[in-house]
Amino acid sequence: MRKSLTAAAALALGALPLALSAPAANAADGTFTANLTQLNDSGVTSTATATLKGNTLDIKLQSQGLLEGAPHAQHIHIGGMGVCPTNDQEGSGANGALQVSDAADQYGGIAVSLTTDGDTSPDSGLAVKRFPTGNASYSRTIKLDDKTASAISAGKAVVVVHGVDLDGSGKYDGDVKSDLDDSLPEEATDPAACGVLQASQMSQMPAGGVQTGGGSTAGTEDAGLIALGGTLLVGGAGAALIASRRRRTAEDQA
Repeated sequence: MRKSLTAAAALALGALPLALSAPAANAADGTFTANLTQLNDSGVTSTATATLKGNTLDIKLQSQGLLEGAPHAQHIHIGGMGVCPTNDQEGSGANGALQVSDAADQYGGIAVSLTTDGDTSPDSGLAVKRFPTGNASYSRTIKLDDKTASAISAGKAVVVVHGVDLDGSGKYDGDVKSDLDDSLPEEATDPAACGVLQASQMSQMPAGGVQTGGGSTAGTEDAGLIALGGTLLVGGAGAALIASRRRRTAEDQA
């Protein structure tokens, strides 16, 4: 009997390291989407889809309602509350138009400039010639720093598209200057649409089997079963030990 108990206990203890070492999914990886809605009554809507693998981001944007023939700066913002202002939020621009700095506490500062080529750092935040024109679709692979990748993973990164024809003239003009560059009219930089990047539901669904990376939760159910098996084995060893002691007590009393 003692030999059987020892074997059961060894099997139970051997199962515990399996439960503890079961691979976990990399929470930073996954697919993220943002549905951008209008600011400043721009009439602009946009959809952003991004796939994050480590610090590499594949991102696509498709917008509607932007001023045709005009460049539209677009960025990923982090460091704020990770939210967008509402369309009716007033700012310091003409007739209460919302300027970039008016909502900086909400969406944060520029982390990535979604330019068509070249540099993507905040230094290119106003690189007018390297941003999409009008409703042109956008697609690019970008290398991120750790802080930005973490913000996206945590659902705290915000996509903002800029450029609003406030007076309907068909071009960027007006007497009020941009709060980012006083050589530009505010219309060139005022936010037109905003949306928070959120983890896609599909990217959170188990794909089956034990996986690492890819943002999948696959394998967590296996880890739970392994842990449960270890618990049952430990419980079985304990029950066997109690039964053995009872038999030996009965034999001594007989």
